[in-house]
Amino acid sequence: MAAFFATPLGVLILLVLEALAILVPLLIGVAYATYAERKILAAIQLRKGPNVVGWFGLLQAFADAGKMLMKETIIPAGANRVLFLLAPMITFTLAMIAWAVIPVNDGWAVAKINVGVLYLFAISSLGVYGIIIAGWASNSKYAFLGALRSAAQMVSYEVSIGFVMVSVLLCVGSLNLNDIVLAQRHVWFCIPLLPMFVVFFISGLAETNRSPFDLPEGESEIVAGFFVEYSAMAFALFFLGEYANMFLMSAMTSILFLGGWLAPFGIAPFTWLPGPIWFILKILLCMFVFIWVRGTFPRYRYDQLMRLGWKVFLPLSLFWLVLTAGFLMAMGWLPQGAA
Repeated sequence: MAAFFATPLGVLILLVLEALAILVPLLIGVAYATYAERKILAAIQLRKGPNVVGWFGLLQAFADAGKMLMKETIIPAGANRVLFLLAPMITFTLAMIAWAVIPVNDGWAVAKINVGVLYLFAISSLGVYGIIIAGWASNSKYAFLGALRSAAQMVSYEVSIGFVMVSVLLCVGSLNLNDIVLAQRHVWFCIPLLPMFVVFFISGLAETNRSPFDLPEGESEIVAGFFVEYSAMAFALFFLGEYANMFLMSAMTSILFLGGWLAPFGIAPFTWLPGPIWFILKILLCMFVFIWVRGTFPRYRYDQLMRLGWKVFLPLSLFWLVLTAGFLMAMGWLPQGAA
C-alpha cells in the first residue's frame, strides 16, 4: 500500500482524499452555520427560529438547499451571461481553495508550504473579483454600486490585516502556518498582541461583508447589493462562499492568535482532547461571535466605515507593528528568520 501511494497515481489519489477530508466537513459546517445563525439570532430576539423541518429544525438547511436546486436560474436580458454565471463560481472556488494550507493539527494540511500566510493573503484579496464581476455583469446600478462598495471596503481593511499579520510574523520568524501555531506553545498571541487581535477580528468582519459592515448588501438603500439579480444555485454559491469565508477568517484568527490546535494552558485536563477538536471549538467560538455581533450592532454608515479603516485601524496597526519590532529588538527576542 505504501508503495502504491508513492506512485504518481497514488499521490494524486491521496491529495484528492485529503482535499475531501477538508471540504466535506467544511460544506456540512457551512450548511449548519446558516441554521446556527438563525437559531442564535432568534434567541437574541426572543423568537424560536427553524423548528419545523426535522428534529428541532435540524433539516432546515437541506430543505433550503433542495429549494435552491429546484428553482430556475434567471439571467437578466442585459446581463453578460458568461461573467454573470462565472462570478459566483469564482467566489465559491476561492473560498474553498484557501483551506489547502490550513493546518488542523501538527503537520495536517493538504499543502504544507512555507509561505502559507502569503497564500492566504493572496486568496482573500482575490475574493473581491467575484463580487466586482457579479456587480458589473448584472447590468444593474444597484448591483454595481454594491460591488464598488465591497471593493473599497476590502482595500481599506486589507491594509490593516496585512500589518497585523506582519506583527505576528515578527514574533515567529516564519511564514509557515504550522510554525505560527507551534510558536504559541507557551502563550497565545492574543495576550501580548491583544490590540492586533481586536483589529484583526473586526477587520475580518469587514472582509467578509458581515454586519455591522454589510454595506455591499445594504437592503435599505441598494436592495441586496451585488447579488440582487441572482437566484437559485447562483445565489446559493454566493451564500455558501460568504459562510465559507467566515469559517476561513475564524480559522485564521485561531491560528494567528488563539494557538490553533493547541489546548489552553497546555495542562492535563485540556490536553485530553485531540488537537483537531480544539481547533474546531475555537473556530466555532469565533463563528458565534460573528453571529453575536450581527444580532447586537446596527449597520455603520459608509463614512464611519471608511474612517474606522483609514483613521483608526491603519495608524493603530502601523504603530503596534513598530512597537512590536522595537520591543523584540531591544529584548533580543527577534527570531533569526525575521531579522
